[in-house]
Amino acid sequence: MPTRYVDDFEIEFTAEPLPGTNKWGAYVTIHTQSANPMHLATVYPKHRVAADQSFASEAAAEAEAEKAGALTLAQLRSTKP
Repeated sequence: MPTRYVDDFEIEFTAEPLPGTNKWGAYVTIHTQSANPMHLATVYPKHRVAADQSFASEAAAEAEAEKAGALTLAQLRSTKP
């Protein structure tokens, strides 16, 4: 699963085959540091992005998930006090 690190955040973007089709779904999960250095805190649980879209290839789904991960992180940061 591809991962991007931005400051204290770890963004996982994945593509998974959609059951009963030849299409792919795009998914994002975002973690940050926790009080326990052996674990990460999940600030955005695994979520399908573009839920109304399916993609013809794994690469296309991962690219969409990567874009969505960046936007989601920006939204999380804007709501953080």
